Amino acid sequence: MMKFFLPITLTFILLSTISYSQNKQGVIRPLETCGCQVKIDSSFHTRCAYLIVPENRKKNNGKTIKLPFILVESKNPGKKRDPLMYTAGGPGGSSLRWATVATKEPFIDDRDCIAFEQRGTYFAVPQLWSYELDTAIKESYRKNLNKDSMVLEGVKCYRKEMEARDIDLSGYKTDESVADMDDLLTTLGIDSVNLWGGSYSGGLMMALLQKDRSRVRTLVLDSPLPTFVPIDEEEPANFIVALNVLFSRVDKDSTDKVLYGKLKERFQQYFNSIIGKTFYIRYLEKGTTDSVTIQYTKNELLDIVENSFGNPSRIPDMIVNIIRGNHYDYMKTKLDDLFENNQAPSAMRISVYCADQAAYNNEAIIEQFYGVYPFMKGYHINDVYKAMCNCWNVPPIKKETKQAFYSNCPALLADGEMDNACRPIYIDRIHHYLPNSQRVLFTNRGHMVGGKTFFTLMQQFLNDPFKILVSDQKDVIVY
Repeated sequence: MMKFFLPITLTFILLSTISYSQNKQGVIRPLETCGCQVKIDSSFHTRCAYLIVPENRKKNNGKTIKLPFILVESKNPGKKRDPLMYTAGGPGGSSLRWATVATKEPFIDDRDCIAFEQRGTYFAVPQLWSYELDTAIKESYRKNLNKDSMVLEGVKCYRKEMEARDIDLSGYKTDESVADMDDLLTTLGIDSVNLWGGSYSGGLMMALLQKDRSRVRTLVLDSPLPTFVPIDEEEPANFIVALNVLFSRVDKDSTDKVLYGKLKERFQQYFNSIIGKTFYIRYLEKGTTDSVTIQYTKNELLDIVENSFGNPSRIPDMIVNIIRGNHYDYMKTKLDDLFENNQAPSAMRISVYCADQAAYNNEAIIEQFYGVYPFMKGYHINDVYKAMCNCWNVPPIKKETKQAFYSNCPALLADGEMDNACRPIYIDRIHHYLPNSQRVLFTNRGHMVGGKTFFTLMQQFLNDPFKILVSDQKDVIVY
């Protein structure tokens, strides 16, 4: 496995031998050699290192953080000189494991692939993860305490822990991550790059295009969340729209009208009827000997449905059972996951959402939505919301980052018709601003389509981004 030279030597070589375009906005940063954090097929030439960047570019205190990346080189001697760079969504997802995927997918045949870990995520130094919020949420269920109040207490403890570790939370936001990627490209001497992101990182890649348009050859965005979308205002409605798409299919395709007939109306009637109602379940937490009675409400039931869109086919039966009062199996699974895993958002995720979204959301619009769908009031569809951000107290990203922009950059935009988080209308809105884009709709998939068909189309697009793509599958529509 090939590794970088020592940081000082490598930086000298980069400064001495790489020619940069005058309009590049990134800064050459030091690199520090490291072992690869994930196992890569040894037949590939692989480079692993940390990019050393300021924690907060607005402060001249000299404090730095380390962001790992993995560059997997294509074996093709005639490979293209424009690599494919990937970073994960979330926000908060880890990116480096994608490097193992890259070695098995067709795009490595033609170009190098770079997996770049965002600041604060799993392999970054520091990693912004602690368990104060998880502890508070679990305790709220064990003792039937007010969950919103306990979340806020957990957030306050979480922030104190980050401060005790000397973490500058105001440095963990989209603007800084964009600058990190720009600096990486400049440091590696990359003049032309293809960017791949999904969900949050789809918007992140758009923000990098907005900042440094000259070297972005193409964009590939899977179920993207555009930076200009106020997701807290729209995601509750996105969930309802995805449900309505599912309900219309059930009405059209089901032959059992007694079981599945008028499921949309029955769903809304039931959840409106249980507003303010408390349910109870006897539950034995793993590792304990005494069962306890745990309270739950419509919010937990909505969460169960919302989190099932990874497999939409199971939702109709789930809703029928919930309406009939058969909650136990679903609630037990939810509580098992809650107590056995740490599901609370990371400090990085909280910081990004608070800076990107909560600072710009219009609470009056959200209240209007609740007027149309009363049963959704009080349900936090996102695990980061305004009250938490009031405690977290980080500054917003730049207004310019939140603005839509036009570009001639070719883009491949994909989404699933069952996406309950970032609806397909988002790729239509992006297409409005990126007219050289092509859209792909997977009618039977939800958020983050991925998969062989998408990767095949992606490879065709990367090799000739202006050629019109064609799908031979009825459930995959190119337009």
